[in-house]
Formats: sequence, structure tokens, C-alpha cells
Amino acid sequence: MKAVENLGKEAKAAGPLNKKIAHLIQLAAAATARSEGSVHSHARRALAAGAKPEEIRHAVILLTSTIGFPNVSAALSWVDDVLEQKRLV
Repeated sequence: MKAVENLGKEAKAAGPLNKKIAHLIQLAAAATARSEGSVHSHARRALAAGAKPEEIRHAVILLTSTIGFPNVSAALSWVDDVLEQKRLV
């Protein structure tokens, strides 16, 4: 179980992408999977890594032609949950 928990950390450390970009990618994947909790988590983590609210929203909006407007709209509302909590809206 510990190896599985460390997998994400090791994968991030092994590549050239910085933490902000990595969390934006994971945010997009969470939106694609319609995972509200993961969208919340990766939005918070992206903010902590230096992403601006506009960058976070853009990462989700880019998915429109891939996952459709209704799914993007849901994911944006989940992102807004985090931004409102942090008073960034």
C-alpha cells in the first residue's frame, strides 16, 4: 500500500514537468472522470503550486471538445467551490 501511495510522488519527481503543470494535468483527468473530490483536491493543489484561478479554469475549459460542455460546466462548478472557499472568485 505504501508503494502505491508513493507512486504519484515518484512519477512527478521523475519527469520534467513542474508541480503546477502536473496538478493541472491531474485536474483535467479528474474532470474527465467526473470525480468531484479529485477536482477539488487538484484545484487546491494547483493553487498551492502557484497556479492562478484563470489557469485552473482554462485547464478545464480546454476539455470542452473532448468531454462536452455539460461535463466541463460541472467541473467548473467544482473548481469554483474551491476558489470561493479560498475567496479567489
